[in-house]
Amino acid sequence: MAINLTGGQKVSLTKYDPNLKNITVGLGWNFVPRGIGMSFDLDASAFLLTAIGKVSGPKDFIFYGNLTHPSGSVTHKGDRPGSGDKAKIKIDLSLIPSTVVRIAFTVTVYEPEESRQTFGSVHNAYLRIVDEKNNDELVRYNIETTFSNETAVVFGELYRNNGEWKFNAMGDGYSGGLAGLCGKYGVEVG
Repeated sequence: MAINLTGGQKVSLTKYDPNLKNITVGLGWNFVPRGIGMSFDLDASAFLLTAIGKVSGPKDFIFYGNLTHPSGSVTHKGDRPGSGDKAKIKIDLSLIPSTVVRIAFTVTVYEPEESRQTFGSVHNAYLRIVDEKNNDELVRYNIETTFSNETAVVFGELYRNNGEWKFNAMGDGYSGGLAGLCGKYGVEVG
């Protein structure tokens, strides 16, 4: 049975199952179109962060242009149209490099300046964590925040703490889209 979180809550994923190894992070949302036939393109990403809150290099930024971390620990499964999870990111906790202390899961509006779209049109956003061993949903975070002009949202973070893997439900919105998050997390955008 899943633990339902609200923004700011944290939960240990490995406290009750220290052998937890393979999980899937599912991200989902709906949107209200601003016109007939308008499409809305959101992209999920993961940033593997060191103790200073930055990536150690471009390989630690997992997105549609870099689907798998060299360690094999994080794999983005691409966009998933239709109902249910719009994006899935698979994690092998045993393969995450020791220098990585947090993984931020984000969703951004694709080309927000050109599309003039924001998270103000997004509703029913969520993040869920599933144990791949038995397909049990461990954690579900339904984002209750009402956004307006934000073009990027950090849904939550997986992090190490005293030998455990924990999850922090966030729902923090930012402007600047993907480029803004890349700047925040130390990814150089060319």
